[in-house]
Amino acid sequence: MTNKELAIEVLALVGGKENIGNVVHCATRLRFKLNDEGKLKLDELNKHSDVVNVMLVSGQHQVIIGSRAPNVYIELVEVAGINETEPVSNDQSGKKPKVTDEFIAFIAKIFTPLMTGLAGTGVMIGFLNLAVAMGWLSESDGAFQILNASANGFLTFLPIALAITAARKFKANEFLAMALACAMLFPGIMEFTLENDLDFFGIPVIFIGGVGYFSSVVPIIIAVYIQSFVERFFRKIIPNLLSMFAVGLLTLLVMVPLTFIVIGPLGLVISSVLASVFESIFNFNATIAGIVLGGLWQFTIAFGLHWGFLPLLLTNLGTQGFDRILPLTSPSVMAQAGATLAVFFMTKDVKLKSLAASSTISAIFAITEPALYGVTIPLKKPFLAACIASAIAGAINGTFGVATFALGGTSILGFVSFIHPEDGITSNLFIAIFSAVVAFVVSFILSLILGIKQTDDKGVTKTEATPLITAQDEQIVSPLEGVVVKLENAPDVAFASKALGCGVAIEPAVGKLRAPADGEVTVLFPTGHAVGLTTNTGVEVLMHIGMDTVNLAGKGFTNHVKQGDQVKRGDLLVEFDLKAIKEAGLSTITPIVITNTANFKEVAVVESETIAYGDKLLTVVK
Repeated sequence: MTNKELAIEVLALVGGKENIGNVVHCATRLRFKLNDEGKLKLDELNKHSDVVNVMLVSGQHQVIIGSRAPNVYIELVEVAGINETEPVSNDQSGKKPKVTDEFIAFIAKIFTPLMTGLAGTGVMIGFLNLAVAMGWLSESDGAFQILNASANGFLTFLPIALAITAARKFKANEFLAMALACAMLFPGIMEFTLENDLDFFGIPVIFIGGVGYFSSVVPIIIAVYIQSFVERFFRKIIPNLLSMFAVGLLTLLVMVPLTFIVIGPLGLVISSVLASVFESIFNFNATIAGIVLGGLWQFTIAFGLHWGFLPLLLTNLGTQGFDRILPLTSPSVMAQAGATLAVFFMTKDVKLKSLAASSTISAIFAITEPALYGVTIPLKKPFLAACIASAIAGAINGTFGVATFALGGTSILGFVSFIHPEDGITSNLFIAIFSAVVAFVVSFILSLILGIKQTDDKGVTKTEATPLITAQDEQIVSPLEGVVVKLENAPDVAFASKALGCGVAIEPAVGKLRAPADGEVTVLFPTGHAVGLTTNTGVEVLMHIGMDTVNLAGKGFTNHVKQGDQVKRGDLLVEFDLKAIKEAGLSTITPIVITNTANFKEVAVVESETIAYGDKLLTVVK
């Protein structure tokens, strides 16, 4: 399924654009605030073949779809007609959100757009430190200087990026916010303060700790928040004729001095206090801090609470040059990888095995949502195993005081962030690697010991029994991808009464019909709306695309085979335009029936609510 097709289906299942109060995205999920939760088709969305899971977290319905999320979001805002720079906000729910929910959502809104840049440059900093430590580059080299600018430039001027995202959040002018941030980072200010006392018409300007606002987080966010009120005030009182230059001029005349004199120092104090609080906890007992944060970190990710730690982490990196929070929490990604790998070896379920394999790979690269929501949390025991392993690994890093010097973590690429920028490769790196290996191995072994127990949607334990199909029976796979509908619910009495044969119906998500078995195309209407296939063992399968679609006279249908063709399972038979069928007011529900049902003992239908191409659909018992 393409990103656009998935976006269209998700949009429909959340109730359409009118039901979206707000929508944003992160690396692996779409985050919706809905006006009317009653319009959300939760069961259908949760069982969509391309949706890992759906969770209600901090007032948001989070649709987890994996690494495709950013691209699906782009398609979503396009098909829904949402202005991406001014995200849709039509909240009509009337519900008063919790303060904690609002805070987490606020942090996520500001920092989510920056994560690609922060993660990419963080890893680059690590690799640059590695290059210097190994003697591949010298700090005097021109290549080092250019790469160092690439690696550290974004973090150094982070307040400018935060000014943009904060302005979007607070509905302030982005370029005025950038101008404010640029003033805070203007090189001449720091050069002046090195030789002179800085004041503004006699009012002293203080830089807490003797440093400026490079790499800072809190000051610019507070400043832009206040800017939003100042800017709106001037827009109200200044005539439209003068607003082009006067609003910006007056806003900056107020905000820049106010930021240097009050807001900036206050923000630096808040940052310092936050850093001191965590440092005190760490110094009190680093091992316990590692156990608690390591063991609970995946819970914070599951509920979206991890965003609350990001400002503190960035503050530590910006003010101290290192951070001790990330080493306590980052081994959890390897613990998730170990748990999903164990599930891969334990399960006999083909779909779960495939999901566990892909989730293991993504977790190794620090994307744990597919593992969390698709594998370990639903199975419970692997999640418990991963949390225990994470706590052990966090205790190791806490005990030995492991620090990270860039935003990288313990993914395969992130280990370089544990290389000291001046001392090079030290025990800090080796302990970080060791703790990650411990997290992976302990989680893997513990998951194997605890085992897995899968349950269906009603909580009934599923047994991985031997398939019912025998060598003489015929297996018919799904020719479509979509939602399974009981044949008796088909909107056509001939099919619903099973007068044409036993079988099932599918409401397709993609307009492609494929061969459900090897055989011969024995029926093919010129209009393309119906195809009959006789398998090599004599089972006659009729596939009728939609209801009353013969009336379209072939419009929107493209045949890829002709009557008499021999086809293999999975071959494309017909392409059809789902949108055209729906616009004509016709149902897209497609019955798949065995027209010679009387020749067989039974036609067994798969028990599933959604299905993909090639999945088991019907078993014809001979």
